[in-house]
Amino acid sequence: MSMRKELVVKPFLIQPREDIRSVLSKMENASFQARNLGSAFRVWKQMLREETFIFMGLAGAMIPAGMRRLLCYLIQHRLIDCLVSTGANLFHDCYESLGRVHFQCSPLTNDIELKKRGMSRVYDTLVLDKDFKKTDHFTSQFAESLKPDRLYTTREFFYLLGEKLSLEVKEKGILISAYEAKIPVYCPAPGDSSVGIALAIKKTHIGFDLIKDVEEMAFLVSKAKLTGVIYIGGGTPKNFIQQAQVTASLKGVHTHGHKYAVQITTDSPYWGGLSGCSFEEGQSWGKIAPKAEKVTLHCDATIALPLLATGLAQEIEEGLKRDRVPVFEQGKEITFSFK
Repeated sequence: MSMRKELVVKPFLIQPREDIRSVLSKMENASFQARNLGSAFRVWKQMLREETFIFMGLAGAMIPAGMRRLLCYLIQHRLIDCLVSTGANLFHDCYESLGRVHFQCSPLTNDIELKKRGMSRVYDTLVLDKDFKKTDHFTSQFAESLKPDRLYTTREFFYLLGEKLSLEVKEKGILISAYEAKIPVYCPAPGDSSVGIALAIKKTHIGFDLIKDVEEMAFLVSKAKLTGVIYIGGGTPKNFIQQAQVTASLKGVHTHGHKYAVQITTDSPYWGGLSGCSFEEGQSWGKIAPKAEKVTLHCDATIALPLLATGLAQEIEEGLKRDRVPVFEQGKEITFSFK
């Protein structure tokens, strides 16, 4: 059986002065997760070269792990166009934007002692309970300033929270960056986080129109000519983005599925959970296009994402830019056009 020359595995050659983007490109000539990392870099770049509406799903404790400024960079440089996040990441972003910090620790730390000392642990990272409570109160007081006689989409809520933060703090976070770039941020399960806790502590009378969130996501995918997805972990954000194509089709809009798809996950498909489900499975639902450029990278996102983002930053320094990006009008409704 003859094999094509381009399929030959190329041994990785060390070149001490090589930049990360070149390293990532070379890794696609290797095997296993090195190849997937290189492929993820190539597919993300391809999204940027075409008029693609790029969604990012953000799960896992990425902000406590030190990824806040990286995500700000992705937003500020329009490497993504819409963020769908867990409430926890957005709350931790607010926490850091208000000047609070996370601390390193050992995962073997005595948790009973931590509780006595007023600290809570996220694996090898700590937060101070008193600072968390201050963030709870900041969030609940912000919610009290909103009109109690109407429902808000989560996009509206976090857009306005980003505006509030931008007026009060100097440390830019995800919500401030998204507000300034005018890109939408959705949170499909706000109650499943400290955001929900903050709104409950004073019985803040604010209602979320979560079904309108679903309708807006269907609108975004139906209006965009091409869509791409980047999933950091899985969870609710991943499925919330995935189902947008299905929702649009059931509303009578012909969609093609996401043309580009990258996911960074440590989950496996054979447990049946959507955090590990393959893009091929998504094709059976019409969520992913039949001929999509897709890659699943099985890796800790705190390893892969800094490498990918740095490679993209170097490409930007060398002249990579998007010719047109979606420009949003946000209020009670959302619309956009590529400009």
